[in-house]
Amino acid sequence: MSTMRSALVREPGAAFEIVDRELPEPGRGQVRIAVEACGVCRTDSAFVNAAYPVSFPLIAGHEIAGRISAVGDGVEGWSAGDRVAVGWFGGNCGVCEPCRADAAIYCERLQVPGWAYPGGFAEEVVVPSSAPARVPDAISAVEAAPMGCAGVATFNALRRSAARPGDLVAVLGLGGLGHLGVQFANRLGFEVVAVARGGEREAVAKELGAHHYVDSTAGDVAARLRERGGAKAVLATAASADAMSAAIDGLRYGGELLVVGADPAPIRVSPFQLIPGGKTVHGHPSGTARDVEETLAFAALTGVRPITETAPLSEADAAYRRMMSGEARFRMVLTN
Repeated sequence: MSTMRSALVREPGAAFEIVDRELPEPGRGQVRIAVEACGVCRTDSAFVNAAYPVSFPLIAGHEIAGRISAVGDGVEGWSAGDRVAVGWFGGNCGVCEPCRADAAIYCERLQVPGWAYPGGFAEEVVVPSSAPARVPDAISAVEAAPMGCAGVATFNALRRSAARPGDLVAVLGLGGLGHLGVQFANRLGFEVVAVARGGEREAVAKELGAHHYVDSTAGDVAARLRERGGAKAVLATAASADAMSAAIDGLRYGGELLVVGADPAPIRVSPFQLIPGGKTVHGHPSGTARDVEETLAFAALTGVRPITETAPLSEADAAYRRMMSGEARFRMVLTN
């Protein structure tokens, strides 16, 4: 019997353990991926702590990059050796209303790796054949992994927003999502304002492509945005409903608050803040496998890359805790 290593959590809140498990064979309509890299996302903590209805023991990981190692029956278009990435979108049912409306990311039975099936904190993972996205040669596995969740979420929100090249766009937060958001906003041709806590982040924000920087601890963020005419879009990547609420009055007419940072607390907004200027609040999930491919292609073309720290799979627990504590610089990625 062939085996593989996985990082497993036995019960809610427990530490990751490295265990040997039987190597899974792909069934009909599935492919197996030899995992080369898997990002550690903050949403993994919601899985580990059972905030989502996951099953234990749990193998998390929904930012996967590697090569296809085996192909199941009935699969077309994929071959062993293909470089692929799988993100939050890990497959869809194909028959619910969103799927039939060509909006599979809203699938009523969306299959998220680590939730619907064992995720990428392992040496191999089996996924539906609809889940993988092709990875360009210019993008390494470590770079591709975070693009399946953090990358596609920020890129999709910006490219589908009301903002057009030359418009003022603010990126709220400069963490794992925000540092990608700043890069994508710059490459999409926006005038970019990075908003983060503390003046010490200004230098890295400018290096990433921000034209302006606002220290959210040093005054009224909305007023600072209005001084520049107001933002056509605020990409809210920080997991802070309070910060999102405070930014709404910094929107110009027709402006949008694009919510990709997850916080269970409510965003506070009055109808009087929205109606006169036709402002809106939009939630954005990540994106389909096709969206991930387009994100990776755009990144390869324009030089957008995640800033990562790597750790071997054997150190999964330490890497997870480093990411959740905020000690990691932008993104942690496990490698095999």
